[in-house]
Amino acid sequence: MAKATRMQRIPGFPVGRDPHSVRQRVTAMEKLLERSFTIPGTRQTVGLDALIGLIPVGGDVIAAAMGLYMIWEARNIGMSRGAMLRMAGNVGFDWLLGLIPGVGDVADFFYRSNSRNLRIIKRHLDKHHPATATIDR
Repeated sequence: MAKATRMQRIPGFPVGRDPHSVRQRVTAMEKLLERSFTIPGTRQTVGLDALIGLIPVGGDVIAAAMGLYMIWEARNIGMSRGAMLRMAGNVGFDWLLGLIPGVGDVADFFYRSNSRNLRIIKRHLDKHHPATATIDR
């Protein structure tokens, strides 16, 4: 019997390349990057994408790399090249906006590339793997 890796020992952490595990991971990544924190006194949410983006140049590169993780997961479930190119375009556009001082920081609140990419992945999963569908609140 193979020894369990550290990630496999974390309860509730989905491992594997099956569509259900991928859906859980990309949903968690999108929440981390786009909706982790609520701004006090408002209903506006922000995530690591906006916070890391405050670091000049390097922050935007790190945020883009984290966004590319969702594209890698999309490849694991066999999404089409066209859909993955759309996702890459979303991440690239967000990255380019982030390079503009001031404008990029504000744009992170309004242009949420990871949320857009999650919708693309969910659409694919709902069509090709309907058993993974969940009821969203």
